[in-house]
Amino acid sequence: MVPVQCYMVLSAFLFFIGVYGFLTRRNLIAMLISVELVLNAVDINFAAANRMLFPGQLEGMFMTLFSIGVSAAESAVAIAIIINVYRHFNSDRVSSIENMKM
Repeated sequence: MVPVQCYMVLSAFLFFIGVYGFLTRRNLIAMLISVELVLNAVDINFAAANRMLFPGQLEGMFMTLFSIGVSAAESAVAIAIIINVYRHFNSDRVSSIENMKM
């Protein structure tokens, strides 16, 4: 059986990779993938905390499933926005969005 601390370390590692990727990338798709890494780290934390605090119950698992559903909807909306930005500016760089200021 894997200790809960290993899951927490994995979650922290994924979280910091996601934050680093979000802050350093200028491609909208790469930034979206980084946000998804952060959300996956949160999901691992929910499951690990549920296992550590309430081993016989499933509240953390239900929160994880809810979070996965929300992140899937968020990804669909973000990809639609990125496609529209690409169609309008022929670029998927963050700097192209600055041209949208009114």
